[in-house]
Amino acid sequence: MIGLMYIVLLCMLAFNVSSDVLGGFQLVDDSLTKSTINSKAQDDVLYQELSDQYKTNPEKVKEWYNLAQDLKRRSDTLYNYIDRLKWEVAIKTDGKDADIHNIQKSDNLDAAAFVMLPPTGHKGKELRLAIDAYCNHIVTFVDDSLKRKVIMDNFNTKPSRRAKRNGQNWESSMFENMPVGAVITMFTKLQNDIRYAEGEVLHILTNNIDVGDFRVNQIKAYIIPNSENIVRGGTFRANIVLSAEDSTKRNQIFVNGRMLDPHRKGLYEVSTSKAGTYSVNGYIEMQRGDGSKQHLPFSQNYTVVEPMATVSNTLMNVLYAGINNKISISVPGVPSQQINATINNGTLTRSGYNWIARPTAVGKECIITVNATIDGHSQQVARTPFRVRPLPEPRAFIEYKDQNGITRRYKGGTGFAKAKILAAPGIIAALDDDLLEVNFSVISFQTLTYDSMGNTFPEVSQGSGFSDRQKSQIKNLTRGKRLWISNIKAIGPDRVQQTLAPMEIIIN
Repeated sequence: MIGLMYIVLLCMLAFNVSSDVLGGFQLVDDSLTKSTINSKAQDDVLYQELSDQYKTNPEKVKEWYNLAQDLKRRSDTLYNYIDRLKWEVAIKTDGKDADIHNIQKSDNLDAAAFVMLPPTGHKGKELRLAIDAYCNHIVTFVDDSLKRKVIMDNFNTKPSRRAKRNGQNWESSMFENMPVGAVITMFTKLQNDIRYAEGEVLHILTNNIDVGDFRVNQIKAYIIPNSENIVRGGTFRANIVLSAEDSTKRNQIFVNGRMLDPHRKGLYEVSTSKAGTYSVNGYIEMQRGDGSKQHLPFSQNYTVVEPMATVSNTLMNVLYAGINNKISISVPGVPSQQINATINNGTLTRSGYNWIARPTAVGKECIITVNATIDGHSQQVARTPFRVRPLPEPRAFIEYKDQNGITRRYKGGTGFAKAKILAAPGIIAALDDDLLEVNFSVISFQTLTYDSMGNTFPEVSQGSGFSDRQKSQIKNLTRGKRLWISNIKAIGPDRVQQTLAPMEIIIN
């Protein structure tokens, strides 16, 4: 309303209603001054609230407090600059004893132009640039479109249509041939606009302090252990926290009657020396907004167990001499890279997530000892014995494919098609056990056939394949005849040569 009165009075000046109009400007100036004082008082309250919150919780309020201090500096700078312009115009009008609240020659049309416009002064342009800079900074904080428009209209420095028609810029239209009374009131209005805009931004900054907070309806204390089962010699660790707490505040924590060091940030540790079940009890001391304190209790049990490890042979509780035996070794709660194992009979090496045991002495007990690093200290967690046996005796097979294309092994004693024998490259030696995959090499073997007179016809092959003479011998066999494969010599990964049991093949 006061601003509207100021605009009406400016319009009345165009009709030369001089004395009454100038008196009206004085009334408007007084009202604007009171309004400015009230706005300043409200702004000071908000600044004090921000300062108090900053002292209480600087980490949370620091960003908004710093922005508010910058806002105050910018606002006061522009406000005081306008105040100096008031005095310069007043002194130019009434002399050194001038009073900006009681201008004697308020109808003076030259004093404002002398101070503000060239060639005698350039303060008008300086004021326009200062107003534009202040307005551009202020509106960056204001998202509300209506409030943003009000602020931009208050600080609008674009010349009016009438001024444009007369070839005037903003400062010329404001100060050229303008009575000092109107100019002083215009300065006061600008100061009032500054305090209004300052207050709007201050409210925004104050509200933004709690923008990132979560709304909760419960506050509880929790103790979060790293594990409820601890190996003897290890350390029980637990984080004691307050759910829905303000992360920028640290509450006091009491565990088993003693306050936890604040620098631990809620991390509680206690060494364990013997097995058993233990408890951690305490409370978090939380300060309310009114300064009173509230105790929020917590309780947690944990169990200390004796060190143990799992050592298992992926085949059976037996190790075979001369070959690689795959071993699985694990310790609950301990990463594999912190586990070490040794063997007293042969070698033990790590292979990915498993271990390879290769014992040497048959019949001698093989002991695997496991050590684990727990809380920086190595300790023995297992000592597991195994029996060491020689490799089982392999037997001879003929590999062939059935009607479905699946590879099968024929081991003799039943009818077998002659075509399948001839299609096979020779014989193989392997363990008659699906659990053990051990490679043997056939060095040589002999085939035997008998005629109707009982005469024997032996043929020898050097290697695992059928020789040409043996193939010819097989081709001549008729249905019901028998082919004997004997004197089969093979060698395994233990480099021990063995003579395998013979095979009897009945031609089908």
